[in-house]
Amino acid sequence: MISFAIIGGILLNIGAYLTYKGKIYQAVIVYIFADICWIVMAVQKDDMLGAGFIIVGTIFGFLAYLKMKEGVMSKSLNKENE
Repeated sequence: MISFAIIGGILLNIGAYLTYKGKIYQAVIVYIFADICWIVMAVQKDDMLGAGFIIVGTIFGFLAYLKMKEGVMSKSLNKENE
């Protein structure tokens, strides 16, 4: 039987691959779906503190996604562009 942990892990791998390919926006969306799987898993195990931490992290991830999508976030990984 497939669990939410397995689905979340598969989504994590897909998100990492998309990040590797430079498709950051798509990767963030996949990561958020993986987080939702882990929230469901934590709630099923009655781990409300864990679910709370995952929810807060997911919210910050979604807010970062919105900033990137709007073009507000302009951080570069290249030092010569700073």
